[in-house]
Amino acid sequence: MIDQATIDRIMDAANIVDVVSDYVTLRRSGASYKGLCPFHDDKTPSFYVNPARGICKCFSCGKGGNVVHFIMEQEQLRYYEALKFLAKRYGIEVKEREMTSEERQSQNDRESMFAVNEWASHYFHDTMLKDEDGRAVGLAYFRSRQFRDDIIERFRLGYSPDSWDAMSNAALKAGYKEEFLVRTSLSIKRDKGGLIDKYRGRVIFPWFNVSGKVVAFGGRKLDSRTKGVEQKYINSNDSDIFHKANELYGIFQAKKQIAKDDLVYMVEGYTDVISMHQCGIENVVANSGTALNEAQIRLLHRFTSNITLIYDGDEAGIHAALRGTDMLLAEGMNVKVLLLPDGDDPDSFARKHNATEFKQYVEQHQTDFILFKVNLLVNEAGNDPLRRSQLVNNILDSIKVIPDEILRSTYLHECAELMHMDEQMLTRNCVKLRRAYIEQRKVERERERERKLRLQEQHEQQQQAVPSQLVSPSASSEDLPDFDPSGLDIPPESDEPQTPGQSSGVEEKDIAPRPSRQASDPYVRLERMIMTLVVRYGEQLMTFVNLEGKNETSSVAQYVQHELAIDGLTFHHPLYVRMLDEACQHTGSEDFSCSRFFTSSPDLDVSREATDLLADRYQLSSTQQMPAEEELMSEYISRLLLDYKFLIVNDELKSLKKQLADPAVMGDIGKQTEVMEQFVRMSAVSRALAKRVGDRIYLK
Repeated sequence: MIDQATIDRIMDAANIVDVVSDYVTLRRSGASYKGLCPFHDDKTPSFYVNPARGICKCFSCGKGGNVVHFIMEQEQLRYYEALKFLAKRYGIEVKEREMTSEERQSQNDRESMFAVNEWASHYFHDTMLKDEDGRAVGLAYFRSRQFRDDIIERFRLGYSPDSWDAMSNAALKAGYKEEFLVRTSLSIKRDKGGLIDKYRGRVIFPWFNVSGKVVAFGGRKLDSRTKGVEQKYINSNDSDIFHKANELYGIFQAKKQIAKDDLVYMVEGYTDVISMHQCGIENVVANSGTALNEAQIRLLHRFTSNITLIYDGDEAGIHAALRGTDMLLAEGMNVKVLLLPDGDDPDSFARKHNATEFKQYVEQHQTDFILFKVNLLVNEAGNDPLRRSQLVNNILDSIKVIPDEILRSTYLHECAELMHMDEQMLTRNCVKLRRAYIEQRKVERERERERKLRLQEQHEQQQQAVPSQLVSPSASSEDLPDFDPSGLDIPPESDEPQTPGQSSGVEEKDIAPRPSRQASDPYVRLERMIMTLVVRYGEQLMTFVNLEGKNETSSVAQYVQHELAIDGLTFHHPLYVRMLDEACQHTGSEDFSCSRFFTSSPDLDVSREATDLLADRYQLSSTQQMPAEEELMSEYISRLLLDYKFLIVNDELKSLKKQLADPAVMGDIGKQTEVMEQFVRMSAVSRALAKRVGDRIYLK
């Protein structure tokens, strides 16, 4: 891993405006810059770059972050790969720190799998070109498909010897471990020991990920046994470095041309992709028999919003054209369909035509997907009223998922004309279906959020030794609940002045342990407001009055932690617990900056949340400027912490009221007396806090 000092040098050198300008046309907007978002189909500039804070954010799709996050998204790189990308651009030498044993093991395993795949791809390729059987069988097959030498090299096509263990033995002899040969699916372990080559006797199609690393292989049988055999093609199993459902064959070779042409062609097989490259069409990928999913669509959407699906003109091709397209529409892709002449597939058609002829045919025969579906189903329905009714619902099911309202309206108008139906009636029904669809998506998202919360609670129950400690700092970031990305929202001033740092008088014993809460509740809202100030100004010093009535100086982050600790409190949101702890650990260090520290954190949950807390959508003109936040720091934080404690006390009062209404408590004099005493004590605390909070009202 890269040490923090090197990361700091990279972040210092990387000018986010210069980096983003390589991909987006920016124009100045006040102290910031703005342009069309590169991560979604943006018609009105919603992508803002703030050079002062070194961050960017799209206020439409939500994508953004620091310069490293931008490169990660744009170039499809991992965090440390993006850092190295920037380091190379700015001529910075990268020195990596020593990793922990767990980090080293995980990294070594992944690198070992990549390494053995890289070796295997060259082994298969060299075997095909240099081995007698490889030339006679493997190379002869590709020659029969009319593939040129440069195309064979570009896709690193190969051949695996028709031997039980030739490849495995060669890999072991080259120093690669049996474990990684098995984990990458190159070899199969025998029950009695030893290895068997998985791809023996097959031609090989390596899979490259978007960064150009070999992640998997596809193998095809060549002899007469392929007739009637279900597994003519076999692929690598899913592994730590490969998930077929998330990959697209040919994406590495195609990504530059996709971005250049702002268009991607989607086909089904390896040879379709390769033949189209050979005829001069390079912006093409294949889903290789898997149904399209959101991960694949998002991968393509980073390069283009336009996709043309190319299928055979037979019945199977027509049905294939109808699969997965609603998901493309829901993701905001512009979808067109091209059916080739009956008897042709992209492979055979590409071998008959050059690039100009192919593109000309596409332009003349491709059809917008919705209109393609309408024409297809209208012909199938004929004059049958019931089938025509089903047709209408089928069409509306596709239109309802399209996020762009104008595009939906355009499709409804054209469908009304094609089907000779009332446009207003179609619109009314589409509106109903879309409302139901949106509600269904909300339910699905809520279920996913609840699932994450359940996982989080299970993790907390396992980690917590003390009930009042809400979360372990080691909680998994992928289990964190989502939360509303609202900006800094400082409550209006109270009528009474407040003294920063004055204790609320709430004792630890007065506050019962609290369960984790939904991220949308006022606790998380206030925590977000407090953490916004910590991220922006956490290292700055402030003076407050301590419990002894004396002035004391500490950093903003330490003050927040102190104020929570004296009342035995912690944040509800586990990410904020971690961030506050880290801020307090590092404040006091020379040249430490909370905003810089968090936005450059290798923990992507931390760095992206910090970026979101730093982002400002709107900026006032010089004649409308209000006092800077830092000028009101003491007052802001004091008031927010009071509000936070006030919420906790009032929640405790509500809980005590419910207990007093419980027959089991009322029937037990001792228990009733204990609850009443707690209620009286908490009521006094609530009145004291209310006096300091003032007449501000918060809706729960």
